[in-house]
Amino acid sequence: MDKQQIRTVIFDLGRVIIPFDFKRGYAKLAPLCGLAAADIPARIATTDLVQRYESGGIESEAFVRELAKHLNFETTYEDFCGIWSSIFLPETLIPESMLEGIAARYRLVLLSNTNEIHFKMVRENYPLLRHFQEYVLSYEVGAMKPSPKIYQRAIEAARCDAAECFYTDDIADYVEGARGFGIDAVQFESAAQIETELRRRGVTW
Repeated sequence: MDKQQIRTVIFDLGRVIIPFDFKRGYAKLAPLCGLAAADIPARIATTDLVQRYESGGIESEAFVRELAKHLNFETTYEDFCGIWSSIFLPETLIPESMLEGIAARYRLVLLSNTNEIHFKMVRENYPLLRHFQEYVLSYEVGAMKPSPKIYQRAIEAARCDAAECFYTDDIADYVEGARGFGIDAVQFESAAQIETELRRRGVTW
């Protein structure tokens, strides 16, 4: 099947560019709130705090206050930010050379469900993100994948037709959401797989 010429490459962030493990954060929270680390995600899931935060429905300081009240812990805002961001692992899944090469010849856009604390931290600690010309972030857009609103915003950021965009995400439902807008999207497995997919579409760097 012939592919539309790709003009913009769109990447998800977590578990595509940067690996993360929520268990790292839960382990650091556990001593503060007197819960087993394994019990914390279920406790958080009884609220809509994370969804509200990542959709831009609550400011960072208010999010931390409400979560601290719900889990019954006390800490400074700065210390919480360190705990909340400890989920990220140091070695990226996509090499910087790939992003730099793509950005030199194509428009490069980041599309992520994320929050202000996390994104501030990753920008400070993962300099390869500087190669993206635009960030489409759920907490800024006011909607999370697979909401149509965030895909529409990504297409606007791409500055081309949806069919001229290539997108990869580790979550199958989000890939399908992008395809529903006519974006050429594949589920992420590895950097090597994505390199193969891009080169099949004539994207070179």
